[in-house]
Amino acid sequence: MYFNIIYNIIMKVVIDTDVLMSSLFSRREDSHRIVQWLVDRHVRKGIKYNVTSTALITELSAVLLRLDNLSRARLTPESANVFIDGICLLSYHQDIHYLWRPFLRDVDDDMVLETAVNAQADYIITHNVKDFAGTQERFGIVVLNPQSFLQTAGVVG
Repeated sequence: MYFNIIYNIIMKVVIDTDVLMSSLFSRREDSHRIVQWLVDRHVRKGIKYNVTSTALITELSAVLLRLDNLSRARLTPESANVFIDGICLLSYHQDIHYLWRPFLRDVDDDMVLETAVNAQADYIITHNVKDFAGTQERFGIVVLNPQSFLQTAGVVG
């Protein structure tokens, strides 16, 4: 158990909404493999790696519950809420204690970055790596796409 507590502290990730959404659209995507990894680590070992915030869950809910996204993911509003609840269960909840925005061009990306900075996360996982330019230099947080994260962290292989 002590090892799990230390390991939890060693790696924290913040997963962008675009990755969580794509995990629902195809089981063959690396995004889906990341969500499977989160579930596996939590169920088998009680380990949580993901960090989320109220703002990120609110955004995920708003995006996922759009009719076109529900249809594409083949979900009902009820099953979409079960997915959102599952992400909350698999994640640490990070309170946001300060605002330093804007840093990035997109306000939604700033929400992801703000969660990662407050949590002292190691990685942001996103399909839009270029949108997070300067993040590693300023905050020391590595920004990777799902495939690169899986390879770098060696979490699924």
